[in-house]
Amino acid sequence: MNLLKLQIVELLEKHKKITLVAEALNLKQPTVSFHMKTLEQELGVQLFESRAGRVLLTEAGRSLYHYSVKINSLAQEAERVVKEYDHLGRGSLKLGASYVPGTYILPRMLSSFAKSYPRIHLSMVVKTAPVIREMLLNHEIDIGIMSCEPFQLPPLAGETFCEDELVLICSPQHKLARSPQLFPDQLEEVPFVLHSQESSTRQMTMKWAQSNRIELNGQLELDSLEAIKQTVLLGESVSFVSRLAVASEVERGELTFRPIPQNPFKRYVYYAHNLDRRASAVMDSFIEHLLQSASSEL
Repeated sequence: MNLLKLQIVELLEKHKKITLVAEALNLKQPTVSFHMKTLEQELGVQLFESRAGRVLLTEAGRSLYHYSVKINSLAQEAERVVKEYDHLGRGSLKLGASYVPGTYILPRMLSSFAKSYPRIHLSMVVKTAPVIREMLLNHEIDIGIMSCEPFQLPPLAGETFCEDELVLICSPQHKLARSPQLFPDQLEEVPFVLHSQESSTRQMTMKWAQSNRIELNGQLELDSLEAIKQTVLLGESVSFVSRLAVASEVERGELTFRPIPQNPFKRYVYYAHNLDRRASAVMDSFIEHLLQSASSEL
């Protein structure tokens, strides 16, 4: 079994056609078909099946696909790391971030890093924290920056970047904004905007409600932080969000925030990487820049 055959498995799952796989690998179609046949012979099991003009992976093929993605990613990473030694200051870095750091913390830091290292290519995807952790496990990104509760998930190593305080936000005209002290049961009486179920904020919100034995009036669920803020701006609803995410609106007097009453849960921004993935010089430089920026900006 060689890397080319594993690349064919990964691309077949994506394209479902041998002609497209051949084009992506700059090979002839018979060559791709030959490698598919020899791979099945090597493993002694059917991996591919033709159906309605498409080539699909069998159950065994899908099991192999799971490992093909990881092996292909690690091979690309190995090539990239080795090449960095021949091209000092060159390279690329794939980042993944959850919504709060990806939107409100990292853009300024990425811009300043790009100015310091103009020959390094940066890319970043913004997803929920659970998705970012999964991408790290699958070697799809080099570094993940996530707002979440403390976690233990070998082989991921996470280090605290800064605290990400969750607060209650509401309109300055809302009755809770004028209440001298908040109690959990007051939040049962008002419309509550929930984050999507995949969100770490949603998970923490429900843990808080359960620990205080209350039921939130969460008739509205949104998967956009900006949409949540705009809804709360209308004046009737409240929500839990990161304090970092509403700094501008609070400064302009559009929103106000209050500490979440009786909240024992802490949330932090972590930067994490996979210990099975060798730390490159580019990765080390970015983490150093990240920490220096945090100490001066946050």
